[in-house]
Amino acid sequence: MLNISTTSSSTPSDEELIARFQDGDTYAFEQIVMRYKAPLVNFVFHFLGSRIDAEDVVQETFLRVFKNKHLYRNIAKFSTWIYTIAGNLAKTELRRRKRRRVLSLSKMGFEDKEYDIPDFLSSPDQVVDGEMKETKIRNEIQQLPFKFREVVILRDIKDLSYEEISRILKIPIGTVKSRVNRGRLRLQKRLRYLLDQ
Repeated sequence: MLNISTTSSSTPSDEELIARFQDGDTYAFEQIVMRYKAPLVNFVFHFLGSRIDAEDVVQETFLRVFKNKHLYRNIAKFSTWIYTIAGNLAKTELRRRKRRRVLSLSKMGFEDKEYDIPDFLSSPDQVVDGEMKETKIRNEIQQLPFKFREVVILRDIKDLSYEEISRILKIPIGTVKSRVNRGRLRLQKRLRYLLDQ
């Protein structure tokens, strides 16, 4: 009895969950979905600027994980693997958009507060101003060239390490650091007026 309650109270790691899912435990997959759905939607949303498109990409990500569960090997963090899948699908969606050349302006809105950049404002009377600034920041991130946008999102919004970003994007750590710095510099130049407000 004591053993069972001790086991149920401990939180399994991502790697334990995927191993259990690989062994046929579908509840483990459900736990992975619950654990990763919101962070992945947030991640993809910053690329695509549309919650609906982000949710579609994340749904496809989980479908890929489900179908290809045995491709995961415990030599890298599970989070790296799933973010790589989501990032690749987001890039595919962006390429598809470019080919179509028809973007609906309504889908470029940032109306969904649930997936906002975290708000660190200290007083309630600054909330409206803060939301406007967040929208401007998000718009500027959208305007960055893709190679800078993806590293800035992974580093400054998802708070991943340079090593994790290097593995996800399959580029050297030096390149990651260079792109992060260049992306940040571009944002600082374009958002300097916000600092003066």
